[in-house]
Amino acid sequence: MSDPDDLRLPPGERVTPERAGWRYLSFAVHDLSAPMEVGGPGVETAVVILAGGGARVGELDLPGRVSVWEGLPSAAYLPPGVAATVSPSAEFVTIAVANAPASGRATADAPVRIGPEDIRTEVRGAGNATRQINHIIAPDFPADRLEVVEVYTPSGNWSSWPPHKHDTDDLPNEAILEEVYSYRFRRPEAWGVQRLYRADGSRDLLWAVREGETVLVTDGYHPFVATHGDDAYYLNALAGDHRTMAASFDPNLAAVMDSWADLTPDPRVPLVR
Repeated sequence: MSDPDDLRLPPGERVTPERAGWRYLSFAVHDLSAPMEVGGPGVETAVVILAGGGARVGELDLPGRVSVWEGLPSAAYLPPGVAATVSPSAEFVTIAVANAPASGRATADAPVRIGPEDIRTEVRGAGNATRQINHIIAPDFPADRLEVVEVYTPSGNWSSWPPHKHDTDDLPNEAILEEVYSYRFRRPEAWGVQRLYRADGSRDLLWAVREGETVLVTDGYHPFVATHGDDAYYLNALAGDHRTMAASFDPNLAAVMDSWADLTPDPRVPLVR
């Protein structure tokens, strides 16, 4: 896909492999007011509570949070072949749903509840490249293809920095991973800047990304910066053939990490506990 509009989607638009031009990952955000079915034959599913009063996913009760800015997430993992009804526990709940087809890898043999107490929070980077990572479905989780994290970037800071990519099968250094960035901002009117570029210059896209938009990372480097005065959030869902997040950095910028040894992490991070 070469049209920039194919890679930056408006709020409410569903991502499918056919839509994205990749093999595995499906993704959607739903404002849930009535029960809906998720999962099913041949696919694994992750359900993440973004905002609202929580939900029941099959037999699993997931607590809510007022918004992504108030509290750690809860989620449910449904192994391949398992379907469930997601029922809102309150009048308002927003969920993200990611799916990927099964490869046959051994996974959890029953649905898994991931509560706020299960979330591993990481402070990554230093100086104005400090950000917060909430690991929801990490590579060591008993899933098949899916991996899910939240990233909080304080105003004026950079994340996905140095720019990295995961579009080449070169383990253990890099793996091919399809990825979406689903955006929220502490001020819904705010925006941040996402760049998506290839080393050979055949693609170089720059967007002012806004509340509820989704960016498809099909290939290439993909850094982000939060504008001054506005904290940013994105949910990353990824899918690939290996349980890894191995990525390679832009060789022109990778050395910036050496400077972090002389810097302290931004004291604003973590933004959410």
